[in-house]
Amino acid sequence: MSTTITRKPAHNSRWSNWSGVTTGQPRKQVAPRDEAELIQLIQRAAASGERIKPIGAGHSFTSVAATDGIQVSLDNLAGLIHFDPQKMTARLRAGTRLRDVPGILAPLGVALANQGDVDPQSLAGAIGTSTHGTGLGFTGFAGMLRAFRIITPDGHAHECYAGAEGIAGELYDIARVSLGAYGIITEVELDVVDTFVLHAVERAEPNAQVVDNFAERVRGEDHLEFYWFPGTDVAHVKTNTRLPGNTPTNPVPRWKEVFDDELLNNGAYRAMCDLAHFFPRLSKPFAKLSAKTLAQREYSNVAHDVFVSSRRVRFNEMEYSVPLADAREVLREVQHTMNTCGEQVLFPIEVRATAADDVPLSTAKGRESCYIAIHRYNKDSHQALFRHIEPIFKSVATGRPHWGKLHTLTHEDLLARHEDLARACEVRAKVDPQGMMRNAMVDRVFGLA
Repeated sequence: MSTTITRKPAHNSRWSNWSGVTTGQPRKQVAPRDEAELIQLIQRAAASGERIKPIGAGHSFTSVAATDGIQVSLDNLAGLIHFDPQKMTARLRAGTRLRDVPGILAPLGVALANQGDVDPQSLAGAIGTSTHGTGLGFTGFAGMLRAFRIITPDGHAHECYAGAEGIAGELYDIARVSLGAYGIITEVELDVVDTFVLHAVERAEPNAQVVDNFAERVRGEDHLEFYWFPGTDVAHVKTNTRLPGNTPTNPVPRWKEVFDDELLNNGAYRAMCDLAHFFPRLSKPFAKLSAKTLAQREYSNVAHDVFVSSRRVRFNEMEYSVPLADAREVLREVQHTMNTCGEQVLFPIEVRATAADDVPLSTAKGRESCYIAIHRYNKDSHQALFRHIEPIFKSVATGRPHWGKLHTLTHEDLLARHEDLARACEVRAKVDPQGMMRNAMVDRVFGLA
């Protein structure tokens, strides 16, 4: 079974990511119609010594997709290629957006096992930046990856899977979290599960209790996360329990969904952010008001519609993973610093946890992980706040930055946090000796600057 989603080619123009924090002027923007056209493009770039980078949704806050060379949209390389009900895997084209996956898989009776809270990203982008959801029974997207097809800078296609011979095996081992540094991925094969329903409970709880008990509570729930607004003493906790796919659902009524998610969480909240941008002293009372007005509700629906939230108010983000065992200490320090650093912050922090995995360069490799995300309205300067918080992640625990979120770590810093980075540098140099896939982020991470 094979389906294809076709989109219009990208137009040549100035490029910026979703939040506007990263911009660029690619010499050329293209959207190949198929893999053969992509291979020809890569071969021509190699012959002319030009740099090239793939782009998905542009939802990463880092410069992972930025280039002054050729920017390649994968939007036309989208859709289902094959579903294997025996292995419970689905093979999809790498440009498929996460928001399209549920509609592709649902007719087959299957779904992705987990999901983050936003879904515009391409599959290749989400996997390649170690994007994750929440729940100690589940890994991030890279942990679900069973095979992928990649076009390396020499124009050759490689089918990469565990046990593959030669460079294909090396690439599967080291390049599942690829950062776009090894070539352009065109197909991915992922584990899937039977469709399921989520029963969600969202409620406010005393923040101190949630922080103190977070590591223990996540062990007793399928999915648990919380939000905390600086200057408040409550945490907004969301607990999701997995139920069989044939369970009757009780979704939030449409009128209430529009009121809660669009009018309050997006419309009114954006207005508060705009006012606080011009009058920072309003941040604290607005944060308290936001904490009080977040929806307190209980409902159930198909998994994707529960995992994913509407995020229309744009922001910049820094997120680190720390060992789950250190969560209480790190969270206390982060919250104390946010309350006392002098920065007027209206956006909440978000806290989640995931299982350990065995994926090189994954933020959860070898350890159960707590993820702490710090947000700042995109019209406000984020640098000062992040400078206050980032040292906590670096010193209190062995923090690993999300590859799609802002951070200041150097190659040497990252070597101390990722035991596979030195080997990743060797494989990158082997497949891309001319530096076709390089950009500022690749240079920083792989020590090429």
